Amino acid sequence: MLVRVDLNVPINPDGSVGDDTRIRAALPTLTALRDGGARVILMSHLGRPKGERNPAYTLAPVALHLSTLIAAPVAFADDCVSVSAQTAVAELADGDVLLLENLRFHAEEEANDPAFAAQLAELADVYVNDAFGAAHRAHASTEGVAHLLPAYAGLLMEREVSVLTSLLEEPQHPFVAIVGGVKVADKIAVLERLVEVADTVLIGGAMAFTFVVAEGGQVGSSLHEDADGQAIAMRAKAKAEATGCELLLPSDVLAADSFSAEAATQVTPADEVPVGWMGLDIGPDATAVYVERIRNAKTVLWNGPMGAFEMAPFATATRAVAAAVADCAGTTVVGGGDSVAAITQFGFSDQVTHVSTGGGASLELLEGRVLPGVAAIQEVSS
Repeated sequence: MLVRVDLNVPINPDGSVGDDTRIRAALPTLTALRDGGARVILMSHLGRPKGERNPAYTLAPVALHLSTLIAAPVAFADDCVSVSAQTAVAELADGDVLLLENLRFHAEEEANDPAFAAQLAELADVYVNDAFGAAHRAHASTEGVAHLLPAYAGLLMEREVSVLTSLLEEPQHPFVAIVGGVKVADKIAVLERLVEVADTVLIGGAMAFTFVVAEGGQVGSSLHEDADGQAIAMRAKAKAEATGCELLLPSDVLAADSFSAEAATQVTPADEVPVGWMGLDIGPDATAVYVERIRNAKTVLWNGPMGAFEMAPFATATRAVAAAVADCAGTTVVGGGDSVAAITQFGFSDQVTHVSTGGGASLELLEGRVLPGVAAIQEVSS
């Protein structure tokens, strides 16, 4: 079984795995295949080595970490194709696991080169795609191989697509979406889709200031977009008004005189941030309103933090939102790298319905776009 997984995890300076969330997410499929006696050949990318072999991006530490999680040896091939990969595959016994070296050490991977895809396909008889986080990329390992072998979705892939699709097609109401981050432009397609299906959209993070500026507010030195971004924000707001969706901006913010954990702070109205000050978190009044909406929801989607939560003084609102999502009795879905990092950091990740492993993939699916990695499997199986 040739299994595409998403093992693109942070590696610490000492060579250990920094966050194994994505590795653990691959375990159900891996376990099911091993229990069935499959010889499992895992392939993944790590970072952006730009098509060249770079020791800083080797998957060797991931193989070692994975072996501790499954309490069994994980063989490692120092290439994903060529004689070394073929030899490592030939040595596998039923139930064994092999991890191939970083796919992106070959430029042909991201180019979806047919010959490279064929080399990967030669390693196995069946292909399984469980890498939802890479499903929006038409690469050799996510799209090309699917046309060369009997292809199936892994358990994680099936769950990701099912959960995220259900948010758009059959959510229970009230449906509350929390959207944070920096740029409205990056999430405009998601916002425009969400205001069609959600009852309330809560805006946090730096993107809130783009809305505030567009409405004539004063945001001091707070990060915000230019006229083009402001026009996009107003387009999203107008669409929300047309669909009857409540789009809420923070009424107050926690402002600082510098981007630092040691900065002086003050709570100000979101549209009256003093000159020289910057909003780095939503304020207590806004937080209370957001928490109330979340706790009363029957469906919650969270994508994007409320502020600079990586610094303790500006983590209060994001922590409160994470706690409210965890306390919500309805269906709760968290997606996007920063949101996943936040809910994990605050210890609530096991108290939500689903934590998505796909940042860009989850956004594109929520936008209604076709994911190449998903479409390829559907085409083969149909």
